[in-house]
Amino acid sequence: ERLVGSPFQHAKSGILYVAAHLPPPGRDGSGSAEQLTEIAELITAAGGRTLGLFSSMRAARAATEAMRERLSTPVLCQGDDSTSTLVEKFTADAATSLFGTLSLWQGVDVPGPSLSLVLIDRIPFPRPDDPLLSARQRAVAARGGNGFMTVAASHAALLLAQGSGRLLRRVT
Repeated sequence: ERLVGSPFQHAKSGILYVAAHLPPPGRDGSGSAEQLTEIAELITAAGGRTLGLFSSMRAARAATEAMRERLSTPVLCQGDDSTSTLVEKFTADAATSLFGTLSLWQGVDVPGPSLSLVLIDRIPFPRPDDPLLSARQRAVAARGGNGFMTVAASHAALLLAQGSGRLLRRVT
């Protein structure tokens, strides 16, 4: 096995901000008033230019509606149009923000000034009722390993890397 490093200088190319002072997100996908205020303040500080990655469409829609009421910059949401059209609109106007779910976590490339902030509403652990992931966790546990860390946490770490990687699109 050979490990290949990333060509990106993560520590020099971005800042990780965790709003640890906020309550954890609700199970229903809606953000608290404090969370929505924090999102609005971050987007305002970034001048729009935000890709919001959410764990559910309910959460993405709720945040979109709240931001449309609070912000003077455009906020697009997955489902408003085709993903390719939304990404084109997002790329064309640097003040625009785009919110969505898993299809925006991977393969969306927005180089240049249109993207300077990626918001992630929660750690993207897989659903606990996913039968394939549950079977993999049981198989790891049967061999004496930690099924959660090997399967669920690894899956979440990969998605976090892909989501935050939307910011790092050029080798510096």
